Amino acid sequence: MTSDTPEVPDALARPFAEALAAGPVVLDGGMSNQLESAGHDLSDELWSARLLAERPEAITEAHLAYYEAGADVAITSSYQATFEGFAKRGIGRERAAELLALSVGLAQEATRQAQAKGVRRPLYVAASVGPYGAMLADGSEYRGRYGLSVAELEAFHRPRLEVLAAAGPDALALETIPDSDEAQALLRAVRGLGVPAWLSYSVAGDRTRAGQPLEEAFALAADVDEVIAVGVNCCVPEDVDNAIETAARVTGKPVVVYPNSGETWNAGARRWEGRSSFTSDEVMGWRASGARLIGGCCRVGPEAISGIAGAVR
Repeated sequence: MTSDTPEVPDALARPFAEALAAGPVVLDGGMSNQLESAGHDLSDELWSARLLAERPEAITEAHLAYYEAGADVAITSSYQATFEGFAKRGIGRERAAELLALSVGLAQEATRQAQAKGVRRPLYVAASVGPYGAMLADGSEYRGRYGLSVAELEAFHRPRLEVLAAAGPDALALETIPDSDEAQALLRAVRGLGVPAWLSYSVAGDRTRAGQPLEEAFALAADVDEVIAVGVNCCVPEDVDNAIETAARVTGKPVVVYPNSGETWNAGARRWEGRSSFTSDEVMGWRASGARLIGGCCRVGPEAISGIAGAVR
């Protein structure tokens, strides 16, 4: 460091796990929500991952919008980015690995831009790892039960986890997991990568989307040192309260929650339907119940994240 380089305050260099221990941390909202609001067409099997190759600057702009709205953590655009999915588009493994790493780099660039604009709080990047069903783009990410063994699912996830971890994110977001079998595969795959992770299920009531009791699903992560938080995302807000209590009781780890707005996804019509039921009162209740990592998923934009930041800080 030269004498001309400003020192980074200790609070801004705090590791992610320490930030969680210190108090509530605000996640961003839906990446697709922000990209679509900016006029980008995501009607593609690769979803937002398509823009990694075609419009990477749009992804940085989306991350920046959430940071400026009050988010502390940007979740990368790699949710639907896989070697297999890219291969369907004629993209080879070397280029696919570059795009996966780029998803982390774009979020890190948004962090730099936010700090250059005067954001003076710790900012973090979490590399998104979506479920196997996200690659299929047929709605099975909301069902699980793919007919694959735990070993086969681990073999699917491990290569991209290795690439994402090597890109230097602050955490790995194992998110929207519908099935405890897939969670078991992911928990095996993160061992030894040297990057902390959170595990977040997609749920319906008190069960995973595949129908397993949440108590059993959360218990899988209780003794995994790499996992620093557990919880739920991409569910209706009404399912959060029970999940917070169960996750905290079963694992003793910090709880992460980032539900959808309350609308539901119609996979056949490829659109969201219904009305939002996401309220600031619910957010304050989640914080009071012990959630430490709070944000929004599908259909939750920067305005809602600004409200969350105001409610939990």
